Amino acid sequence: SPFTPSVQVMRSSRIMTFEGGHDAAPFDMMRTKVMQQMRSKNWRRLAVTSPSSACGKTTICANLAFSLARQHDLRTAVIEMDMRRPSLAKALGLPLGDQQFSSVLQDNTPAADHMVRYGMNLAFGLSRKPVRNPSELLQSHTAAEALARLEKDLALDFTIFDMPPMLASDDMLAFARNVDCVLLIAAAESTSIKEIDICERDLAEQTNVLGVVLNKCHYADQ
Repeated sequence: SPFTPSVQVMRSSRIMTFEGGHDAAPFDMMRTKVMQQMRSKNWRRLAVTSPSSACGKTTICANLAFSLARQHDLRTAVIEMDMRRPSLAKALGLPLGDQQFSSVLQDNTPAADHMVRYGMNLAFGLSRKPVRNPSELLQSHTAAEALARLEKDLALDFTIFDMPPMLASDDMLAFARNVDCVLLIAAAESTSIKEIDICERDLAEQTNVLGVVLNKCHYADQ
């Protein structure tokens, strides 16, 4: 189903790319770098995770999504994969609904029943409530088959997965082989270098680490 985001909600959620302009420039630069690297290697699936919670990974996902949406020749989907603490629908300011994308991964429920569309080239797969045993679901054959079918049916150029924090569960590692690359989001003054090193090492054993993003940095000097 189509939806039109509220400008006020987008601003309060720090989704700067919805309106574009100067404040969106850092995310647009990230979008272009990510897009160029992925295209050069024919990669289509990007996971976004963090060492711990509250690093801003969902905000990064949403900003990348709306930035990519301004590339009208690209078709992008963002899928909520943080099944322990889903927050994407809230960040987008969507009213209460019954979308539960985990149902698509579990039993081949039609994906369209659990997605909303913005414009003609951006879709969000949402989950409204936590799921039991998410790690087992994320590494199941049914989940892999459902995602392949979604990619084909929607003719997607890129799929972004909003993943759970790495050090809170094994969900990200359980899903890692289903993606081409990962962005690791670190929070300034909160995430430690040791945490980043642990996550990078574990991810590199399963997939490709595209880079580390330093978020929540309040200092503009060198």
